[in-house]
Amino acid sequence: MAKRHVSLKDLATELNVSISTVSRALKNHPDISCEMTRKVQELARARNYTPNPLAMGLLRQETRMIGVIVPDLVTHFFSTVISGIEYVAKQNGYFILISSSSESYEKEVESVKNLLQTRVEGLIVCLSQETKIFDHFDVLVNNEIPLVFFDRVCRTDEVPNVVADNSEAARKVVCHFYENGYRRIAYINGPEQLSISQQRYNGYLQGLQDCNLPFDQELVAQCNLSTEDASLATRSLLNLKNHPDAILGINDTVIFAAMKEIKQVGLNIPNDIGLIGFTDEFHSTVVDPSLTSVTFPTFEIGQEAARLFFERIQHPTAPPRQIEMKTSLVVRNSSKREAL
Repeated sequence: MAKRHVSLKDLATELNVSISTVSRALKNHPDISCEMTRKVQELARARNYTPNPLAMGLLRQETRMIGVIVPDLVTHFFSTVISGIEYVAKQNGYFILISSSSESYEKEVESVKNLLQTRVEGLIVCLSQETKIFDHFDVLVNNEIPLVFFDRVCRTDEVPNVVADNSEAARKVVCHFYENGYRRIAYINGPEQLSISQQRYNGYLQGLQDCNLPFDQELVAQCNLSTEDASLATRSLLNLKNHPDAILGINDTVIFAAMKEIKQVGLNIPNDIGLIGFTDEFHSTVVDPSLTSVTFPTFEIGQEAARLFFERIQHPTAPPRQIEMKTSLVVRNSSKREAL
């Protein structure tokens, strides 16, 4: 196994000083004392520290380009977030380069590498559903290259990020179902490593508790966010001896698949089974029945992510901030039972 490259962050941690102090000491900056400069340079020699050429190149140049990595370019959610990022970038005289990970960890790693090689000044990223290891972001974190996560986030103690109030939104969904007479409320979750999966699941549990409904493990299904896997998850719920009378899905794509499966077995939506999704894609208004969904301020999420990016340029060593955006439940026909 190859030995990991020693970074500025490693040296700073060992000396209990800031990364910027280490960086300046290595350059014999006059603001750093002679004693500290000596300690830093001696430790750098002892640890065989060598500057990362890519990182140093990025730190020296202003390309006025921001790399943006998203799981896909098709859904309304990501396209609108990108528009928000681009709006703020343009206000600051920057342009964006967009790359899709296609929900693949390997493609995400490749996108990080390729965008940095084009000399973008930093990245704004939403993680792929496959991403469980985050060390491909080390080159940015360790060398103070601006990095911001949104929606699906990680390393929140190191990297600024923009998220939605996922737990509260899921809790409100369960309460809405309850208020409309549903009692066996199921949840189709996404990959467990995703932050949104964890947060929405916690909100689902809180909602059950608030409504004094028992938790039933049989009513929780998992999928990988694909239509095919969501269909399988729905079938597993419909095949239960006592199937659910309501289903919350981690996103609208999952619920669209569930809607198709429910119709195929002859059940009525919403009288037999109520449905609610997340993200409020355009198709929510054209399917029959129209889909109740949690809607996100997607354009504003993009704007806030871009603003955090420019904050990082101005203050690279400042503590990372997390911005939580409020969502709202748009009630349509899929979750309102007809009066008998």
